[in-house]
Amino acid sequence: MTTAQDIMHRGAQWIPMHETLDRAAQLMRELNVGALPISDENERLCGILTDRDIVVGCVAMGHDPARVTAGEMAKGTPRWIAADADVDDVLNEMQTHQIRRLPVIDDKRLVGMISEADLARHLTEEQMAGWTGSVYARSATG
Repeated sequence: MTTAQDIMHRGAQWIPMHETLDRAAQLMRELNVGALPISDENERLCGILTDRDIVVGCVAMGHDPARVTAGEMAKGTPRWIAADADVDDVLNEMQTHQIRRLPVIDDKRLVGMISEADLARHLTEEQMAGWTGSVYARSATG
């Protein structure tokens, strides 16, 4: 059985909710990622911040990324998957909630992140086709 832990990118890092968006952008550059999980003061997942969130939700709105925090950008209920979850559960979670990045949690701690690139490296062509068809088709119509 292939699990979330088998396909995830290890070394994912939190951005604390009190950190500013300019610091988040710097961390994204350092880690070469386009999204960071946001943690509360107890290192619990409270959202995900994307590079697009910073640009569209802050900069394009005329706000200063040095004054807006990651926590202010956290919206909705964050989705995550257990490290020992089956890859079918990973795909179902991402398809159902139409998300392209999924934090992997083990014992209430962030242990990795699953992105489209991770799926492409580890899934069959059939699985990948089903996932992209589901996630992107819904994006175009929704």
